[in-house]
Amino acid sequence: MKQFRKIALFIGIIGFVLPALAQDNPDDIAMVNDELENNFYEAVKQRAIENYDKAITAIEKCIDSDPDNAALYYELGKNNLDLKKYAEAEIAFQKAVDLNPNERWYWNGLYDVYYTTKEYPKSITIVKKLIEFDENMKEDLVSLYVYTGQHEEALKLLEDMQKTSVLSQTMEFYKRKLTEESAQNDGSLESKLRKAIAENPKNEQSYLDLMLYYSQMNQEEKAIEVAKQLAKEIPDSEWAQISLFKFYLNENDGEKAADSMLKVLKSKEIDIKLKHRLLNEFLIFSANATQYDVQLEQAVDLLSEDKTINVSKEVAKFYFNKKNYEKTSLFLEKALMHDPNDWESISLLLDNLANAKNYEALAVKAEIFIDTFPAQPKLYYYVGLAHFNLGEYKQAIDFLKNGLEFVVDDPDQEFYFNYLLGESYRELGDEKQSKQYLSKAESLKSQK
Repeated sequence: MKQFRKIALFIGIIGFVLPALAQDNPDDIAMVNDELENNFYEAVKQRAIENYDKAITAIEKCIDSDPDNAALYYELGKNNLDLKKYAEAEIAFQKAVDLNPNERWYWNGLYDVYYTTKEYPKSITIVKKLIEFDENMKEDLVSLYVYTGQHEEALKLLEDMQKTSVLSQTMEFYKRKLTEESAQNDGSLESKLRKAIAENPKNEQSYLDLMLYYSQMNQEEKAIEVAKQLAKEIPDSEWAQISLFKFYLNENDGEKAADSMLKVLKSKEIDIKLKHRLLNEFLIFSANATQYDVQLEQAVDLLSEDKTINVSKEVAKFYFNKKNYEKTSLFLEKALMHDPNDWESISLLLDNLANAKNYEALAVKAEIFIDTFPAQPKLYYYVGLAHFNLGEYKQAIDFLKNGLEFVVDDPDQEFYFNYLLGESYRELGDEKQSKQYLSKAESLKSQK
């Protein structure tokens, strides 16, 4: 029974941290009754552990209770998209857009569906709408025009963009290529570029032009061959490494892919967005491997100079969802070096240590963070939980009592504090105090 109580208590943590896992929702979902609230939190929980089918079932129950809530359809779309049920995802996102066309993220959901399924003409329609929310989406529209062969539209848009802002490296690259292409309409561009490379194999620009030409013709294999030739003739070429990186990933050659990625990340010329994209692709590729850990850490360190995003934290979230406790902690520690007072990173680190049942580290970390956030009840709870599982019941009681004083208008937190206090007193043989706190916990549970 003692072991059963500890297991039940540990499972209870899941409910305790659910609000943190739901923070990326674009709309605050107004819960109209207990059944709707329970189903929504069940959906969030199942999504967090990648049980997308169960999350969909729970969200559909929410929709039955609140059929005009756009945010619910958005959640439904995300889960269908993760399951690659693109038709269902499209229907759900479209319903969210119909109910609330002023929410950018609902349009973004449709864009994710169309881009993933390579329905570029539909993507163009959505991106034009997204530009109303974010002018930076014009870069996506340029790329889509190029993918669909609408080169005149792409060039016109680039020229308009240049009137009001400085083009990024990637957009400059597109503009230069499209301008040259418009002047080369006699169909002999490929042969001219190959001749230029033969005459001057050390001229990087000719390779880049030919790679772009093949990409526009959907001849990716030829583009990769040119990239390999460029890498051979000009080993330090940064643009060649981007194409080689993708080639090596397709060939499952992680070592060479990592080497190319690191060369790109060290470049001062290549756009930061493209660097992030390469890191994300390599992260997915190496998710279940350990032999690339050193290169992955190097990549994160190289991107840590970007102040617009805490790369270490985003990588940690990826591993947290994969239940890789060791790597989650590693990158969260890096994230906290970047921003020591970031509550999201702190909270996720403690959640991860609790999930890993690393109670020694949990006790130390949570107690340290109390100095920074002395009124945050979650920290006291985790210190109490750690001491309880380490058999240090008096210490657990001290921290739980202190933390309970900071719990305000949160029946769920109050329940877990009282329950753990009751169990701690029971372990000490104080049945009177145990009964008092467990009765309070039972009363709070019945109010849910």
